[in-house]
Amino acid sequence: MPPVFPVWRMPLLPIDAFIFDMDDVVCTYDVGRRISALASLSGRPETEIRQAIWESDFLDRADRGYYSADAYLDEFGRLLGMKLNRAQWVEARRASMIPDLPMLNLVRALGQSHRLALLTNNDRLLSETIDDLFPELRHLFGSHLYVSADLALAKPDPDIFRAVCNRVGAETRRSFFIDDLAVNVAGAKEAGLQGHVFKGVTGFLEALKCAGITVTHE
Repeated sequence: MPPVFPVWRMPLLPIDAFIFDMDDVVCTYDVGRRISALASLSGRPETEIRQAIWESDFLDRADRGYYSADAYLDEFGRLLGMKLNRAQWVEARRASMIPDLPMLNLVRALGQSHRLALLTNNDRLLSETIDDLFPELRHLFGSHLYVSADLALAKPDPDIFRAVCNRVGAETRRSFFIDDLAVNVAGAKEAGLQGHVFKGVTGFLEALKCAGITVTHE
């Protein structure tokens, strides 16, 4: 039998920065409500809207910055089958987002002692309208609101996590990424970050405890 050697792992370093995903982390995102709102606007069946927009490569391309905000809105409207304006798009997107108040309070508490950033896979129109869609974010993250289209990258590409850490001014190995999708957390870890697959505030608090961080929040 060959000798068995112990596996050595680099110890986790103290965390300087937390980077949060948006949808289904700091807010609940209900795509069904968004499609329903768009169906009411356009008069088209929800199944057709889902197929035309969500089951095509359009959103993936938008997330990687292939469209300007205006070009994205034009193409979104074309796929929807109507001339869509910004206000209508914002209203439908906002209808699908429910801020997670306990999570926002926890993020606020972490911000007392750590750098904070938000990183979401999304398009340039969301980047331009994020303060209308989710005004609470600016108070928490300041200028560190990062939308993938603006970086011409998308999660789980490890380079996007390195880019955000560089902008935040934090080492990757001292940064902690939180996302509801395991594949995105895996990409962050490949870039050298620590990470957690988000399933709720309770699980995140446990992950913080394991990292040696105790947070008091309401």
